[in-house]
Order: sequence, then structure tokens, then C-alpha cells
Amino acid sequence: MHLFFRSIGFPRDFTRREEEALKDAVVENADRRIYTTNGPEMMAMFEKDIGDGFGIAVVGCFDENESFTADYMYPYVTGKSVSTYEDVTVERHADRECYSGVCEDIRMGISVIFYLRNIIPYIRARNAGFLPVRGTSVTLTGLGYQGSVIFPLFKLPSLERADRKVESNHRRMLMAARNGDEKAMENLAYEEMELYSSISSKLEDGSDVLSIVDTTFMPYGVECDQYEIMGIILTVGKTVNLMTEQKVYRLSLAVNGLLIDICIAERDLYGVPRPGRRFRGSVWLQGMINFPEKEGI
Repeated sequence: MHLFFRSIGFPRDFTRREEEALKDAVVENADRRIYTTNGPEMMAMFEKDIGDGFGIAVVGCFDENESFTADYMYPYVTGKSVSTYEDVTVERHADRECYSGVCEDIRMGISVIFYLRNIIPYIRARNAGFLPVRGTSVTLTGLGYQGSVIFPLFKLPSLERADRKVESNHRRMLMAARNGDEKAMENLAYEEMELYSSISSKLEDGSDVLSIVDTTFMPYGVECDQYEIMGIILTVGKTVNLMTEQKVYRLSLAVNGLLIDICIAERDLYGVPRPGRRFRGSVWLQGMINFPEKEGI
């Protein structure tokens, strides 16, 4: 996780002393303090915003003497849009008290795995016996480690309308296939073969893949919540890390139909981001489950 502190304007590496000092500063000056019981202990999360929409979270526990011990900290990005309304499965990490969420959005075609940000509400729901909670949504965000800005694809209006129609039909078939429709499964398999053949033919003719593919979302590396993405930039914001005074870009992206807000340090982004252009880079995907207020979680 320390690798992605760079995404919000920190140095790539911390010394042990610097890490402990940063944890203490977040705990002492937190903007939000969230608590819950977790077995025999009182678990706590402290969040400190250090820029527009991003900050640092420290997670730990209080002992019987009300002394707090920090287990770990991580950088976060706060999203502004709902990314998906699909149901989410949550799994605990083996080594410490943190969790990953998994959802299957038909627009992606794969299981999307993300690092769960709001673990305290999830633990409260689990302890209260509310799981599974229905009617939730997920806000996805990302921390970019490296990236570049690419010019958009040029499309005629008639071609854009045709693409939207094809995409709508594809989603309907995916939904039918999920419900067990064998005909839809056969059609999807046939579409995949045709698409592969078409792209292979264009590449053989000398076309560049970036002139064919508009957006992508693919697992990256060995970590299950890291992805290589390419998305259309919708909005651009430029802010600063209040601790280090390093400049940070905040980008809102459309990736395979999902809305994802990311942060990336200005020094790690090659090119000038503008709405309509594309961002391509590797990100650590985070997610916030939006629990219904009526549950009282």
C-alpha cells in the first residue's frame, strides 16, 4: 500500500520513524473517527483529509486500558458518483483486519475486486446480523501509480449511435446468459470470436490497438485489486497535498460504462488531461459500499 502514497503526493518510501509520525498525526488530527466492537476489542478508524477528495486512514484497536494501537494505514480517494448497483460479496484478508469486495457488473464482463474502504459499517452490519444487505450501491475510486493521456478516438455521430445500440444489445445478452439462457451464451461466444477476428485483422493491416479500443479494464500484476485501465476523461481537477505541497490530479473517468474517480500525482502523469481525452495507467482500485440509511449501520 505504501507504493500508492505517491499517488496523493508523498514520497515513494517512508522510513519507520516517518511512518509512525504520520500515523500519530492522522490519529491526533483526524477529520472523522469511526468505532465499533470487533470481538473482545474496540476497533477504530481515523481519517484525515489532506487534499480535495483524498487523504489517509489509520486502522487499529483500543485495549482494555483504552490505549490505541495502530495496525496499518493507507491512502484513500473519496468518490463522487455511484459506479454500480450490483450486489457485493465481501471477504476478509488473511493477514489483518481489512477486506476486499467483489461484484460482477455485466458491463465489465469480469468479477471486479476492490479494497473495501468503509470496513467499520460493514463490521457493524455483520455483527448486527444485517448481512446480506440488499439495495446497496458501490462507489469505486482508484489511486494511479503511473499513467499517460491519450487523444480520443474520432467517431462519426452515426457510428457512435451504432456503437451504443450494439453495447445495449450486448448487455441484454449478458443479463440473459447470467440467468441461464443458452441461446444468449451461444450468441455471446459467437460475438467474441467475431470481435477477436476483426481486431486481429486490423492489427495485421497495421492499425494500432489504441485506435481500435476505446476503454479497457484488465487485472494488473499479482495483486487482485490492481488494474490496468483506459478510460475517457469526464472531468479534471488539480489540487495539492497540504502536507507535502505536491500537485495531484483528480480525474473522473468512464471505464467500460463505469464511473471511477482517480487521483494521480502530477509528476507521474505523462501528458495534459482534458475532458474527452483518455487516461491510461495502472491503479489500485478501492470501493465504498453505500449502505441504505434505514439499516442504521
